[in-house]
Amino acid sequence: MSAGRVFKVERFKSRLLRNERDLIIYLPPGYDEQPQRRFPVLYLQDGQNLFDPATSFIPGKYWHVGETADHFIGIGAIQPLIIVGIYNLGKKRMREYTPTRTLRLGGGKADRYLRMINEELRRYMDANFRVLPDAWHRGIGGSSLGGLLALYAGLRYPEVFGQVAALSPSVWWDRRWIHGFAAQADVYPHPRIWMDIGTREGPRIVPSVEGFRDVLYGKGWSLDRDLHFEIIEGGEHNEEAWAGRVGGFLQYLFPASEGAV
Repeated sequence: MSAGRVFKVERFKSRLLRNERDLIIYLPPGYDEQPQRRFPVLYLQDGQNLFDPATSFIPGKYWHVGETADHFIGIGAIQPLIIVGIYNLGKKRMREYTPTRTLRLGGGKADRYLRMINEELRRYMDANFRVLPDAWHRGIGGSSLGGLLALYAGLRYPEVFGQVAALSPSVWWDRRWIHGFAAQADVYPHPRIWMDIGTREGPRIVPSVEGFRDVLYGKGWSLDRDLHFEIIEGGEHNEEAWAGRVGGFLQYLFPASEGAV
């Protein structure tokens, strides 16, 4: 089975954020051999933890995104897709991934960060790679605060992000602010959402995520139609745990049955 191609784009500049960061991009098997074909694209946060064990937060512990995508594309379970890992900037991570500012923790720059993805990174991808142009074939994902960001992106900009992967999302942020935001948001069209949480992530974490799931139910999401929710028994809050969920969310959000040329 052929493998996808992974490469790094160093020091991608953002005028909106006034900073720069590395990107790591996965092109699926067959990308070069099918010059007329366009592909879905998935933007994942914490890019240094996704593909390379040497750059991961805990060296050697990473998401195995490239190997997992290769496998499920190879067996015909998911569409070939482009995956963009966006590096975080360390101390600025919390600021960029959170939609509100809190007195104790700061934060609150998620809208500007999402503008960077939508206006600057999308333009770069459109100019350099063959990506499908519609929201249904454009996803965003992340874990922890990155999962919170992904949920906020799907609710705030559903016309931009049609697929959402929220692994262990930090829906506790700012006294569960996103619960109230989701309850009041006018979301159309509904993005398809994968959301999960592990039982070993903290005593109050599972009920908080279950509560957010119930908010989504109240807004018209339906289990397995456009929402996958899973509680992972023994699941922890780390890269190893999230690596085990990559195949699941890729199959749910980008099933082969929806493939397009």
